[in-house]
Amino acid sequence: MDAIIENFFNVPIMVKMFPFLLSGFWWTIKLCLLVVPLGIVSGLAVAMLYATHIRVLKWLVIIYVDFFRSFPPLVLLVFVYYGLPLVGLELPALISVVVAFMLNTSSYYGEIFRAGIESIPRGQWEAARSTGLTWLQTMVHVVVPQAARNVAPDLTSNTLEVMKFTALASVVSFPELLRQAQLAQGLTYNPTPLIMAAGMYLVLLWPIVRLLSRMERRMLAVR
Repeated sequence: MDAIIENFFNVPIMVKMFPFLLSGFWWTIKLCLLVVPLGIVSGLAVAMLYATHIRVLKWLVIIYVDFFRSFPPLVLLVFVYYGLPLVGLELPALISVVVAFMLNTSSYYGEIFRAGIESIPRGQWEAARSTGLTWLQTMVHVVVPQAARNVAPDLTSNTLEVMKFTALASVVSFPELLRQAQLAQGLTYNPTPLIMAAGMYLVLLWPIVRLLSRMERRMLAVR
């Protein structure tokens, strides 16, 4: 037991490294606040383009979604950060991470929104258009609000996954929580910082897990 405490729950190391990990924790939150909204907005744009039923746009959206859903986010991040400088486009680590994650998450959010939009009865489209609303106004004021409610649990679940894989940013030395924990482990020769990082991720993600559970229960109750 003493060996476990010494190696995984070392209090002096926790106290010493907490400010170091806290800086990574804040960077993780900042990264989530950038990646999640951009992913949702770009995913909604993807779904709306698909809903236009313009054949060329529809096929371009299908190719976009299939490609980025099939492309591993880690490989995409490495390509954006290390590959683009080879063609003269060098981006800061934060921008590289945000761009790579946005491309990946927009494809998943796009599929979720597409399913929500297709769940709206055609009669509501026609009723809205008959009042004089344009296609875009119908989409924004009538269809999207209902579609978002229908797929709210899926959106929340996907957001949870997005927040978890922000840890991949450590691959390009971005100072988020996992990267700081790895550096702290190297400085102390002790895995305690990794346990601390796991606890911080729990603090960040557990409220979202509870929110997801509550939303699912409400959806089942309505049905």
